[in-house]
Amino acid sequence: MYAVVGCSDCQALKIVEGRPETTQCPRCGKRRKFEKLRKFVETDDEDHAREVRSSMLANRQDEGEAFAELDSFAEMEAQVEDAGVSDEEYLEASGIDTEEVEAAAERVENRSASTRGTSRKDTVLAALRELDRPTEDEVVAFADERGVPADYVRDALQKLARRGEVSESRGRYRLL
Repeated sequence: MYAVVGCSDCQALKIVEGRPETTQCPRCGKRRKFEKLRKFVETDDEDHAREVRSSMLANRQDEGEAFAELDSFAEMEAQVEDAGVSDEEYLEASGIDTEEVEAAAERVENRSASTRGTSRKDTVLAALRELDRPTEDEVVAFADERGVPADYVRDALQKLARRGEVSESRGRYRLL
């Protein structure tokens, strides 16, 4: 449910979704109980609520006739989606290979999906657990495949060694 409500202090109009216990005016910041607010219209259609609010604002500025000549919100949104050139057309006109862009985006998405939920530090620790006494370069390569920068890996290895969580002997690391 959507309701077009007005603020009794500053006369701002806004759309409230649902039936919250209280709501705050976006203009003056005054918080009021929803049940005490004046509701100009209550509807299940968000577009209808937007139309009513817009019409009321236009009438306040003596622009009701001009507003009446406009298309509905749904029709204007459809027109906006059809206006202009698509991203693909723009890139092609700029001389950019859209298939290459899509392939790069997919690579980035796959890389971030494999590391999602895993911190950089966790990736370094996983390398130390999974690799048998790895060198710094092996840990860097492991982490790089998972999107962790080499500089971060080197710093993390040094910090882990200082804290005694990792030992380093002859260039090989071991998790303690």
